[in-house]
Amino acid sequence: MKYFSLFIICLLFSCGKKEDVLLPKSNVTIVKDVEDLSPIYIFFKTEGKDTIADVNRKSSIISTNWIFNIDKRLPLKLVIPEVMKLQEKKRADSAHKNENAENYYSYADSIGKNLAFLPFTKVYYKMEIANNRSQLYFKKNGMIQYSGRKTYDFPKNDLPKFLDSLIINPKAQITFSFDKNISYGEYIQYKTFLEKLELKQKSLVFINKEEEFVF
Repeated sequence: MKYFSLFIICLLFSCGKKEDVLLPKSNVTIVKDVEDLSPIYIFFKTEGKDTIADVNRKSSIISTNWIFNIDKRLPLKLVIPEVMKLQEKKRADSAHKNENAENYYSYADSIGKNLAFLPFTKVYYKMEIANNRSQLYFKKNGMIQYSGRKTYDFPKNDLPKFLDSLIINPKAQITFSFDKNISYGEYIQYKTFLEKLELKQKSLVFINKEEEFVF
């Protein structure tokens, strides 16, 4: 796919009006090509002092792969509730359901200079505090907090070393939690970092990847 600029901009023309989505950036491609797709846009808008997540899913077809083009400036607390609504709608439509259809976030790979995609079909989001004793809480500015028998704070780049040193009950699982005030752009950087880490080592074997908490 064509790389439009360092800050990839998706353009949607609706009723003669041009609207932009500033996509997040990362330094790795998780999925490069997706076929049979429907685009969904979540725009960054302001009304007075309020920030609005404006959803446009007019072109979405239930039986296709959905590509979520979301503005990186939006806070996670506005993005995830809209994503949850769309996920629920797709999961509930049994008449048109396609078991092979996936959901993807789109972003810009600034190294490969291409549009890339991150699958999240199986993730169930919850806008609440996780009740799991062991969790990784991803905060603003690249910091992570681990809560278990003890609590640790460390920068994102120290996560591989921390996981390698972690002694955990094989039957236990670690939950992912995210600060609701981080930007969607930060969220994608965290997620692609974790996907890249999983490809290199097996440290994430104890992670519960089917639930994510945002609070």
